[in-house]
Amino acid sequence: MTIPSVPTKGRTLDYAAPVYDLLEPLCLLNKQAIYDQTLIQTLAPQPGDTILDLGCGTGLLCQKISALLDPAQGGCVTGIDAAGTMIEAAREKRGAPHCRFEAMAAEQLAFEDGSFDAVISSLFYHHVPLELKQQSLKEAFRVLKPGGRLVIADMHKPTTLMGALVSHASRWLFMQPQIGENIRGVLPELMVEAGFLPPQQVAHFFGYISVFATTKPA
Repeated sequence: MTIPSVPTKGRTLDYAAPVYDLLEPLCLLNKQAIYDQTLIQTLAPQPGDTILDLGCGTGLLCQKISALLDPAQGGCVTGIDAAGTMIEAAREKRGAPHCRFEAMAAEQLAFEDGSFDAVISSLFYHHVPLELKQQSLKEAFRVLKPGGRLVIADMHKPTTLMGALVSHASRWLFMQPQIGENIRGVLPELMVEAGFLPPQQVAHFFGYISVFATTKPA
């Protein structure tokens, strides 16, 4: 059964689903394992945690997180993506009772308030315009429990010449002003505006990707 994509003002990568698992390691310069490990260590999932992944793609990060969860204790990770073909691929390749995938827009989450212990997002926010960045962070805040954790890895202010070249070239080559927003450094401020504590930058990759961690006040 074909899963329809969800209407959104952000970019969906339906066309990339068949080759996404091949392209992502190349984009991460074959350091995907180290990159994912850093995100998961920062998230620090506990066996009974309920975790939400915004913009999950084909679900590889969700699968790695699910290996650290105990469904007997209620542990579960849910990946959402507006691209229906991504969700189809994720379910086929990595779906499990405690590793679930739903077609959904991050700016309009179909979850109750306080549903999750943690929210994570990897390389999603440079695909959505400023308005949706704001809305999706407010939604992440809403669905988190008090004291819940937020980890975001995405394009940010470049810190090296190579990072600046890649960032600015990507912005103009792919005609994505959303990338321009990221490399101006808007994400930390938007997290605070959504209600989160001031985020910490816990890691930096390739001179232009930063990993941020923050929490919802208890």
